[in-house]
Amino acid sequence: MKRTRVGPLALAATGALVLALTAPAVDAARGTGIPTFEQFKASTVRDADGQYIVNGDEPVAGAGALRSYYEGMVGTATPKANPAGLVVNTVGGSDDVWPQARVGNLTYCVSNDFGARKNALVRAAARGTSLWENASTSIDFVRVRSADANCTTRNGAVVFSIEPTRSQAFIARAFFPSSPDARRNILVNPVSLLTTPDWSPGNILGHELGHTLGFRHEHTRPEAGICFENLSWRPLTDYDS
Repeated sequence: MKRTRVGPLALAATGALVLALTAPAVDAARGTGIPTFEQFKASTVRDADGQYIVNGDEPVAGAGALRSYYEGMVGTATPKANPAGLVVNTVGGSDDVWPQARVGNLTYCVSNDFGARKNALVRAAARGTSLWENASTSIDFVRVRSADANCTTRNGAVVFSIEPTRSQAFIARAFFPSSPDARRNILVNPVSLLTTPDWSPGNILGHELGHTLGFRHEHTRPEAGICFENLSWRPLTDYDS
């Protein structure tokens, strides 16, 4: 897939977008002060669906999956030393990406439950999707307006939904292509999205939409020296500090 450089959208280490990356987790990544799993679990926020949120905006469903994530994060394996800024998520050693036919028709809805803020969310989503569509002609996000009135993960008319959440733990959180249908939504705190200084709503949603395409945070690379997440990724481009 041909790509052009997408600059700040390349899921770089942007401070407040990693709100849920707790201090104990950072210490674990650095190899000092490693918390027990129970301590890590207790310090990890959960969204309205009951999923644990790690890395600031990535959902993990259930305590079992959280334990697997924890063990991968604090394990003794050496992070990949590959200078080759985009990295793709992997599952079982394979890239976590959409089939070509699907990535060219990623349908979504924007929930009516955003109320008076819905139009602002629609504009932010349009801006965020355009960033990726402009980066590659293979990517096409398609809004299905008729699904907005029933914009949930149960609506088979769309691949994913954009829904509101009252959680104060994160601005927004997304999912990866490998996520089951019931987890394919972007949850957004609309107040935080529209009032966060320095980052525009469109760029924040662009960041989350990057996860829906399978991209990881750039700062999980060992070159970053901070915020190591886990080993389930493959580099696609040179590291971008």
